Amino acid sequence: MHAAALLLLGYLAGSVPFGVLLTRWFRGVDVRQSGSGNIGATNVTRVAGKKLGAVVLLLDALKGALAVVLALWLVPEAPRLHAAVGLAAFLGHVYPVWLKLHGGKGVATALGVLVVLVPLGALAGALVYAGLVAAWRVSSVGSLAGGVTAVAVASLTARAPEYAWLSALLFALIVWTHRSNIQRLLRHTERRF
Repeated sequence: MHAAALLLLGYLAGSVPFGVLLTRWFRGVDVRQSGSGNIGATNVTRVAGKKLGAVVLLLDALKGALAVVLALWLVPEAPRLHAAVGLAAFLGHVYPVWLKLHGGKGVATALGVLVVLVPLGALAGALVYAGLVAAWRVSSVGSLAGGVTAVAVASLTARAPEYAWLSALLFALIVWTHRSNIQRLLRHTERRF
């Protein structure tokens, strides 16, 4: 019963579309109709500015982190459940019930999950992301390289093998959500940040 409730809560937390809500409330626009059409922090920054983009990044990360923190608190000796709740939060962001299953790429929510379960992996991935975006101004490059880095560090530092496997699964799913970005990168037509 605990497991089912936590998985549902994880999914519902992940599915809160902060990018859509905040751009509508503060700018009066639908972020899905502008820029890349994505609901995540990168497109919110393009459409509504850096401050709102930063807030969306933080909130999208927090919804993943808080779901996992709750699972750790209620069922502390269940790493498989912790990983499953983190995955549910990620899937909630990518396939939100409120937006007819059309959500974001999941990078910030994955970061929030990993901050709790594999903090060194999350930190390493975030640093690589920040460095590459600062140098190249292409968010997808930072996301993919940061994901590889997070998986590598998680494989060495995770407290439980389930957490390392989760980081690898999240990266595989991020590659999937970035498939159109990868095609644009190969054609040298990817949008700059």
